[in-house]
Parts: sequence; structure tokens; C-alpha cells
Amino acid sequence: MDLHSKFPAISDLRRAARRRIPHFVWEYLDSATGDEQTARRNREALDAVLFRASILHGEFKPDLTTTLLGRGFPLPFGISPVGMSGLIWPGAERMLAQTASDIGIPYTMSTVATTTPEDIAPHLGEHAWFQMYPPRDEAIRDDMISRARAAGFNTLILTVDVPVASRRERQTRGGLTQPPKLTPRLALQAAQCPVWLNGIRQTGMPRMKTLDKYSDFKGQLPSTEHIGYLLRTSPDWDYLKRLRDAWSGPLIVKGVTRPDDAARLQDAGVDAIWISNHAGRQFDAAQGAISALPHVRAATTLPVIFDSGVEGGLDIIRALALGADFVMLGRAWHYALGAAGQKGPAHLADMLRKDMEANMGQLGTKTLADLRHCLL
Repeated sequence: MDLHSKFPAISDLRRAARRRIPHFVWEYLDSATGDEQTARRNREALDAVLFRASILHGEFKPDLTTTLLGRGFPLPFGISPVGMSGLIWPGAERMLAQTASDIGIPYTMSTVATTTPEDIAPHLGEHAWFQMYPPRDEAIRDDMISRARAAGFNTLILTVDVPVASRRERQTRGGLTQPPKLTPRLALQAAQCPVWLNGIRQTGMPRMKTLDKYSDFKGQLPSTEHIGYLLRTSPDWDYLKRLRDAWSGPLIVKGVTRPDDAARLQDAGVDAIWISNHAGRQFDAAQGAISALPHVRAATTLPVIFDSGVEGGLDIIRALALGADFVMLGRAWHYALGAAGQKGPAHLADMLRKDMEANMGQLGTKTLADLRHCLL
């Protein structure tokens, strides 16, 4: 049985991954914050975006190619940063980077990945993006930028929607700590997922390896906080200016939902706006991210990237129709890894492509630019 027969939708990948990933890891991957109302609003707002199907448009194959920041892409979607990917599935960062390179789509590595820029460099393609949680120490910031550039990352993502740590109550109940430790309860859960556990035995217990170099700074922190809290600064507009001066390549700001912020970011010299509510993981009283898209689109002439709540090719079409230039997914790639291992991400990309082509066939839209004319 091929993967399209076994996993025809992201929901199938999700169900399979849940069986193969330990519960405490699953709660980290799949949870939001609070009562998870923002995550639900993401889904409801996407479902509310409707189209008018067409007839008698003849046979054609939709063109899914697009450009972003002066680069061409075969598909209008890519891989979002997800912290501690290698905890979710052993070797995840390497597998996702290699898949992105093979397909020709962006791969975004998180600052709090379980690998380093140096170790992942051989697997990066020409569309390698590095996501930065802003360090409060300027020396760390500058060194991190230098390491990313040397490894082959050509685009920098500044995440601005994590000014403070969120609660993520499901994750807390699940028992995950940083750095991760296999308590007897968690070890029992791991033992029930032998493929995951064997992978962890080969890679070692995951940690935020990019930050190992800065362990000397840990003396500045309370004993109860791990080294990741070096990143717990809330950047301001001056921080953005200094980062813009320090990074010569494309700079994208991630976590934007207000049009006035988008306009000011354009004036500040960023190269693209990334609309996101962190998939509901930070603030439980936020609007659905797709609801912010038309307003942000109207406020800027910069390219607009979208994420949060995307669960298939139809959702990608919805975002593109409302003005996004590109769409990113995070959890879905990890569902694919959990369900099918190394073959999963390439299958997901093909699934999304087929889903987009099928829906664009119903709409009679030959290009991505045509989608906006079909909105109801």
C-alpha cells in the first residue's frame, strides 16, 4: 500500500503519529495555551473562507509555482520553525531540511532546535531560513547571526509574538521539562513507542544544542531556569533596528496580526511580514490568524507569509486567495515524520500539491493569482 492510500490527509498522519509518539511529547507538539480557544478560532476562521466553483473551464493543470523575495519556488508553501523538533521525532531537523532541499522549498530552523547550524549545514538547500528568538545579550545575538550565515542560512526570521513564556497547560500536565528528563512515568510512555525510543537512543536525549556554546552565560540566570531563558527578552523597535543593521540578507518578522504594525515594519526596512498567532500557543484571546490577513495585506506592499491552523491544501488556497504570498506549516511536517518516518515529509508535500491541484481544478483557476477572484 502506498502512502497516499494509507495517509490521504493530514488528519490520517496526525492519528498515526499520535500512536507512535510518547504522550508527553505529543502534548508538547499538539497543544496550544489556555483552553485552546485561539487554536479553535484558527480552524473556524479558515472554514469560513468560501469560494465560488466554476464550470466549463476545460482541461488544464494548475501552475503552483511562485516567487518570494526574488526567489522562485515550485510550490507556495514551506516548513515553519518548530522548537525541539528532534524531541518530537529523532533526527527531525535533518530530515526536514533534506526534504526541503530536495523539493526546493524553504526550511526554517528554530533557535531552540536539537541540532546546530553547523551540523545541519550539509542538509540545507538554497532556501535555508534561520528563526531567531531574540537573545537579550548582544554578543550572543551577533555570534548566532554569524553562525547562521556561515552555515548557509540566507534569510533571518525574527519571532516577535513570544514576549513572555506562555502557560501551555497541556504540556505542563504531560510532564515535559527543559531539558527533557525521562522520569519513570515518562519512560513508561516512551517504552510504548519503540521506534521513537530507538531513535532517541541513537541521537541521545534532545537538548537545545545551538545554545550549548553560550553555557557560560547561564550563571546570569536563576537556578530554576534553563539556558533557553537567555532568549526571553521582549524585543522593541530599537532591537529590530539593530538586528536590521547586523543582518545583510532578507529579514522577515514573524508573529504579526495588526495592520498598523505591518505598516511600521515596512518603514523599518524589513523584507516580508509573517502573519501568525503561533498556532494558538501563546495567547488564548487572539483572533483567528486568517482573519487578520486581509487587513495586514491592505496595510503593506511587502510580501506576506501566513501560518497558523493550516490543515491541508485547501487552507493554503484560502490564505493565498486572501492575499498571502506564501504559506508555512509546522505541526503537519511533524505528524508526517511521526506517521511515516523519513518518507513522511515528502509524502506530505505531494499530498498538499495534489490537494491544491484538485481544488484549483474545481475553481477553474490556472494560477495562484487567479484564486482571489473566486472568493465568495
